Amino acid sequence: MDKKKMILLVGALVIAIGTAWLAKTMFSDATASQAKATEAPAIIGPKVLVASRSLPVGTIITPDSFSFQPWPADLVEKAYYVSGETDQSLLIGTVVRYPITAGQPLTQGAIVHPGDRGFLAAALGPGMRAVTVPVSARTGVAGFVFPGDRVDLVLTQSVAGDDGPPLKASETIIRNLRVLATDQRVNALDEQNKSVVQTFSTVTVEATPKLAEKIAVAQTIGTLSLSLRSIADNEAELERAIASGDIEMPDTDDPDAEEKFLRTLASRPVDTDSSYSTGADVSRFQRRSMPRTNSAPRSAPTPSPAPVFIETPARGASVAPRAYGPSVRVSRGKDVTVVPVGGN
Repeated sequence: MDKKKMILLVGALVIAIGTAWLAKTMFSDATASQAKATEAPAIIGPKVLVASRSLPVGTIITPDSFSFQPWPADLVEKAYYVSGETDQSLLIGTVVRYPITAGQPLTQGAIVHPGDRGFLAAALGPGMRAVTVPVSARTGVAGFVFPGDRVDLVLTQSVAGDDGPPLKASETIIRNLRVLATDQRVNALDEQNKSVVQTFSTVTVEATPKLAEKIAVAQTIGTLSLSLRSIADNEAELERAIASGDIEMPDTDDPDAEEKFLRTLASRPVDTDSSYSTGADVSRFQRRSMPRTNSAPRSAPTPSPAPVFIETPARGASVAPRAYGPSVRVSRGKDVTVVPVGGN
């Protein structure tokens, strides 16, 4: 290879390397500029209390319902709860008066405190009623029921009768009731914001008007007990109801509307498909069926007129004269004889 070709080859190689380095530098600068442009500016301002999740009307505030997040100083309102100026323990047990979306700041006007006028009415969902149920340490899960929990209502009764011992029966009459308060307390927290287990004599639950009537009648029939539900029970029952076709999903592609529909269904109390147990399910010495009750003696019925029998003889058959009153027909071949009862 002569000297000229060698110089041209080296020059082309130098130009190619320089072009590649220049292109890489240009693309790197562009990427860095784009990353800096998309980088969110750091928020400079105080921390305010915002909702950790969507809080519908009537939601009882719990420690996991809110958290502090930085907020632009020029957008902080006087109604916001600011870090360092807010005692979070005072918000536990309050009720949401207006719907709050996730990430939205909590305001003082959107929350009702216990003891405020209209507190219990704000805790109730649309169309729901507050019903108070008397309980004891034995029937109230030993005080381990707190406002916001979900419970089943169990009715225990003894049905007496004239036939042997009474029937002992226990029946789950209503499922998935939301607890609003125990005694007159809507939270169960101490000064350190920790749950305190205390016995109580009454529990206020949320029910529909029809279920409120059933609960009032149930209190006169027997003893009511609370059965604490698991948090996962509602979701499991909802999935079974959807799979069986008992619940039809709304015809919509909006995930928010679908989530709201499922949340409403999961929170509704149910009084169908109730289960029960009798004394025989617990002990072989108890009865399983209802005792028989003898009815009061009835007055003698008015005697009805005695029937009149008229015989129509078959062709070629002989029939005895007609008889009036109770009688018996006696057939001997073609001969039919009507014999009055008591006759020969």
